[in-house]
Amino acid sequence: MTKDSESRITIERDGHVMLIGFNRPEKRNAADIRLLHELALAYGELDRDPDIRVGLVFAHGDHFTGGLDLADVAPRIGPDGLDIVPEGGIDPWGLGPDRVSKPVVIAVQGVCLTLGIELILASDIAVAAESTTFAQIEVARGILPFGGATIRLPQAVGWGNAMKWILTGDSFDAQEAHRAGLVHEVVADGTQLGRGLELARRVAAQAPLAVQASLANARLAVTQGPDAAAARLQPELVRLAASEDARIGMESFLSRTPANFVGR
Repeated sequence: MTKDSESRITIERDGHVMLIGFNRPEKRNAADIRLLHELALAYGELDRDPDIRVGLVFAHGDHFTGGLDLADVAPRIGPDGLDIVPEGGIDPWGLGPDRVSKPVVIAVQGVCLTLGIELILASDIAVAAESTTFAQIEVARGILPFGGATIRLPQAVGWGNAMKWILTGDSFDAQEAHRAGLVHEVVADGTQLGRGLELARRVAAQAPLAVQASLANARLAVTQGPDAAAARLQPELVRLAASEDARIGMESFLSRTPANFVGR
C-alpha cells in the first residue's frame, strides 16, 4: 500500500471501506499529538462520508503502536487534561460527546501497548497477528489509562484479567488476548490486515442503515442498560422496514440473488 511519509495517518478507500493506517513506523507508531489529531480527523471523515460504511484501522511497519510518545504528549496535558480532537474530528476512543456511528475493524501486529489496547476496546471486531504482544503499562509511567481501559477492559475480559493487566503493567500474548476476549481472531503473522479487510468488506456488503442501527442498539444496551435498548427495538424495526434497503433485501431473499444495498 502506498503511503505519504509526511502524514502520521494514512487514508485509503477500498470500495465502501476506509483504511486508516498508523504511519510512524520508525517510532514503533508511538502516538505524538500530531498522530492523535490526524487519527481523530480520520474518524470524523469516516463518520461523515456517505459512501463509506466501515473503517479498518491498521499500522504500517512491524508494530501496531508503542503507546504514547510521552516526551511530546506529557507537556501538553493541561488543567482539563489532554485535548486530542481538533475541529472536524471524532474521538477514536469514543470518550467524547460524539462517537463514530459506523463499525470499525482493527488489525494489530507486533507490539500493541496502552492506547492500542484501548483502541481495540473502542472498535467492534479485532484481529491480531499470532506474535502480537500487549501491555497496559501506564502505571509504570506514573499515570493511569485514560483512553477507556478502566471502563471497557473489565467489561470485555472480566474484572480479574483487567486488573491483572492494568495494575501490574505485565505483557500478554495474542493467545491470552483471544482467550480473554480482547481480540476475536488470531491469524498468522503478516495476514492480519488481509483478514481484517475481508471482515470489513463483509460488513460493508450488508445493509448500512441496518448495520448502524444494530451497532447503536448494542452500544445503548452497554451504556444505558438492556431496558433502554429494548425500548428502541420496535421503533427501529419500523424505521428500517420502510427503507429502500429493506425492499432490496426482500427482493434478494425472494430471487436468491445478492443484494446491492444503497444506504437509503
